[in-house]
This record gives sequence, C-alpha cells and structure tokens, in this order.
Amino acid sequence: MTIALTDRTEMAERYEPSLDDLFERLERMPVPEGYKTEIVEGTVFMSPQRDTHWEIILEIVEQLRTRYSRNRIKSDVRFDFPGHLNGFAPDVVALAKDARKNDRGRWQHGDIECVAEVISEDTAANDYGKKKRAYALAGVPVFLIADPYAAECHVLTHPGDGAYKSELTVAFGEKIDLTGTVAGLVLETADFPTEA
Repeated sequence: MTIALTDRTEMAERYEPSLDDLFERLERMPVPEGYKTEIVEGTVFMSPQRDTHWEIILEIVEQLRTRYSRNRIKSDVRFDFPGHLNGFAPDVVALAKDARKNDRGRWQHGDIECVAEVISEDTAANDYGKKKRAYALAGVPVFLIADPYAAECHVLTHPGDGAYKSELTVAFGEKIDLTGTVAGLVLETADFPTEA
C-alpha cells in the first residue's frame, strides 16, 4: 500500500514536512497491526510481514549474533538516510561496536556495518533501486538483498559515488562469504525459505 502525505493542491506557500513531521502523522493513523511503515523519497510504504519474510530475517539475525552482540543488531528500527525524505526501517541492521544514538535518540546511518533487506512483492523496486542508492550514498559497507521469489541473494559491497562497486549473486542454499568485509562472517542460506 502506498500513501502520499503531501497535499498536491496549489498553495501560496509550499510547506514541505520533515521526516519527523511525516512519522508523527503516521503515528496518529490507524496502521494495521503487522504492517511495516517506511518513507522512501517522501512516499509512505506500508507492507505486511509474511512468514517467509520473517523467517529469513530471523535466520540472518541468528547468524549475525555469532559476531555482533544483541544490542548491535536492529530490525524494523527507523534510520534516516541521505536523499529526499528517506526514513527507512531496514529488515536487519548490524551496527559498529562504537555506535551511539544521536542527540535526538536515533541510531545513525554512519554506524551501520551491514544492512539486509528481504524482498516483498509490493516494495521490491525500492530495495533494488531507491534504497540501494541511499545505502550506497550513506556508505553502508555491506548491503544484502534476500529475494525469496528468485531464491537468491545479492551481496553489494564497496560503496562509492552513490553506487556499489561490487555485486555478487548467490543462490539460496549456497554460502555467502563476508569474511573479507567488515561483517566478517559466512552466512548460510540453506534454510532460507522461498515464495511460490
């Protein structure tokens, strides 16, 4: 589901709400339970979390826990990213050891070592496009896209100039070697479920 929160009528003075304004409005809306809400380039996206989606997230989190303490792994927590009104709630985030919240009580995108997104049909274009660009602009060292529809993962590394310089595609069932990255581990994908 997509919701535009900006009034498109002509106004004498154009007011552009901040991310905080938009999220405050969303908090007052009746968002159905079990829906994830994000703002991508000023557009609100709400999508339900499916079993397959959650199972892959849990598999990634459990494996990251071998390298990261519990308080350094986040899921569906708001992070603001470079670009126009980008307030994402990534499926999985692994933070640097010295990560600290800013003066507004939020984690900062500059402290992210690894981010993972699990594809949903309705928002796949964001993960493969707008979010990929925002993560590269933010300098996120490792971006993993798990796609249960194609039964494959895309591993993006070496961000620079608003793009990732390296991309590797790995089929579900194969290992993802991240030992040469800041994440420093091998992810098993054998138990990643697929969508028909």
